[in-house]
Amino acid sequence: MSNVRINLLIGGPGTGKSTTLQALNKKGFPCFEEISRQVTLQAQKEGISQLFLKQPLLFSEKLLEGRIQQFKDALSLQKTCFIDRGIPDITAYMDLFNEKYPQKFIDANQNYRYNQVFHFPIWKEIYEQDNERYENFDQALSIDFQLLKTYKELGYTVIEIPKTTIEKRIEFIIKHI
Repeated sequence: MSNVRINLLIGGPGTGKSTTLQALNKKGFPCFEEISRQVTLQAQKEGISQLFLKQPLLFSEKLLEGRIQQFKDALSLQKTCFIDRGIPDITAYMDLFNEKYPQKFIDANQNYRYNQVFHFPIWKEIYEQDNERYENFDQALSIDFQLLKTYKELGYTVIEIPKTTIEKRIEFIIKHI
């Protein structure tokens, strides 16, 4: 796996991960988008406005399945790539909301390990709510805190991305891979 670098972008909602991921993709890096929006949109089509709030375990199981598949797809590329949110994000959210989950979530955190974890800190000036992002700013802060706690407890060294332009964020990330 020496030539494979699976880099992860984490952080609370609305911190610029997706925008940065798109810019990395334009630079030629294979990238995997956040899948929770797809799960949420599908549930909304089925009449459930926020699946995570209504059926958190079902939502989390769908995320786990999708994120494991993303990891396997990234691994098969045999090159440096980026993923927006990782498998441990799921247990971080479940822990934050005091939801129980089966052992398979804990096992997945151990079995699928990322090479680098880049943290996008909460940044009030760019934070926006939308149809899929139900969290207010204070909730986003709590999520961010829990994400950092979870990744650090799993033994990851988390690299903080500076609050700056997309171009400078990209430069920073490329220097660290």
